Amino acid sequence: MEKNPEKGYVALLGWSLNAIDALERFDRRYVVVAPPWAEEYCTQHEIPYMSWDFERINDRSMEIAQKLKEEGVDVAIPLFEETVEWAGAINSVLMDNPRLFGQSILFRDKALMKRRAQLGGIRVGIFEEAHDKSDVVRFLKRVNQTLLKLDGDPNDPIHLKAFDKAGCLGHRVIRTPDEIDAIPDEEFPVLMESHLDGWEFAVEAWVHNGKIRFLNISEYVTLGYSVFVPATPELEKLRPLVEKQIEKLIKTFDIEFGFIHPEYFVTSDNEMYLGEVAYRPPGFKVFELLERAYGFNAYQGLVLAFDPKTTEEEITAFFPREVVDAKGHAGCFGVYPRRRVVSKLEIPAETEEHPYFESHELTAPLEEIVTKRTAFGTHWGLVYFFGEDPYTLRDLLKHQEELDYYV
Repeated sequence: MEKNPEKGYVALLGWSLNAIDALERFDRRYVVVAPPWAEEYCTQHEIPYMSWDFERINDRSMEIAQKLKEEGVDVAIPLFEETVEWAGAINSVLMDNPRLFGQSILFRDKALMKRRAQLGGIRVGIFEEAHDKSDVVRFLKRVNQTLLKLDGDPNDPIHLKAFDKAGCLGHRVIRTPDEIDAIPDEEFPVLMESHLDGWEFAVEAWVHNGKIRFLNISEYVTLGYSVFVPATPELEKLRPLVEKQIEKLIKTFDIEFGFIHPEYFVTSDNEMYLGEVAYRPPGFKVFELLERAYGFNAYQGLVLAFDPKTTEEEITAFFPREVVDAKGHAGCFGVYPRRRVVSKLEIPAETEEHPYFESHELTAPLEEIVTKRTAFGTHWGLVYFFGEDPYTLRDLLKHQEELDYYV
C-alpha cells in the first residue's frame, strides 16, 4: 500500500508477523525493531528492519533511540511485555518527554503499578513484595488472619507473580506453607497478592488524546484456557462501569495515547477491582479475534492510537461501534495435552463438525512425554471458533476442556 509521508513513521518493537502484515496494508511508514535472527526473513521479504537485542540491559536505550530519531521515526510501539520499557525509553527521546520512561516503568513493575493505582483511588487487593520464602509464609498468615479464619478453616489462597513478566508467566497460587517450599529461590523477588473473588475479565482500550476511542470487553471462559469477544450481554451490562474505571486509569497513569489492556475483577455487588494493566496487545490472539468479530484490524488501530499525527476524523472513522457493529462472536481455546504420554494430534470429531469451529494452529507433538506444568503453563496452540450466539460459544469453549486433542 502507498505510504503517506504526512503521517507518522512508526517503529514496531518485537516480532509479530500479523502486525507486519497489517502495516504492509496500511498507509503508515514503519520499521521493525527485532533481534538479529529476524534479519534474514526481513531481507528476503523486503520488510524495513533494524536489528536490536532487547535482552541486553537498558543502559543502551539511548543508542537505539538516537538511531530511530536519525531515521525520522515519530513513535515506538511495544508489541510485547518485554518491549514496554524500551518503548518508554525510546519515546521519551523521540517525543522529548522524559515522563514517558517513568510511566513505562509503572506498567512493567507490578508493585509500583498497584501503588500508583491506589493513589488514584482505584481498588486493588492487598499486595506486598517478597524477597524470600519467609516473606511469603508471613503474608499468607497475615492475609488469612485479616479474613478472621479459625484454626482448621481452609486458607484463602494468595497469588505470586513475577514483577515484570506478562500475565500468566510465573503465576503461582499458594494455599499452604508446604507449597511455598516448592518455589525455587531464583524466582524471587515476587509480588504477592490476596485472592480477589469475583468475575474476572479483560479490557482492551485504544486511547488517543487522552480519550477512549474503542473499548472491548473480553470474556474469559476459563482463565488461561479460553476467551471470546464481544462479551455476553451480562458482562456488557457493566460497560458504563468499565468505561468509568478506564477513564480513571487514563487519568491516574497520565495516558495521552496508545493502548492499554487491564484485567478486572467485579464482585457480586458490582465493585470493580483492578488486577493489573499492561501497555501492549493482549495474549491469546485477541486482536485477531476482534478482526474476526468486527472486521477492523486492531494492529492498524494500535498505530493510529500511537501516531501523534493521527487526526480526530481519521481515528473516529476507523473504529466501529462497540458491540452493535460486531458480526458475531469470536473465541479461541488454548490446548494443553491432558495425558502424560502423547503420540499424535487428533482434533476431536465433535469439535471439527461443530458449525462454530473455524480453524486451529496446533502441530503434531515433538516429544511423547508431556512436561508437567508449573504455575500457568504455555498452551500448545489455539483453536478458533466463530458464531452468532455468545452462550453457545461460551459453552462450547468450556466443553473443550474435557476433550483430548493429543492422544
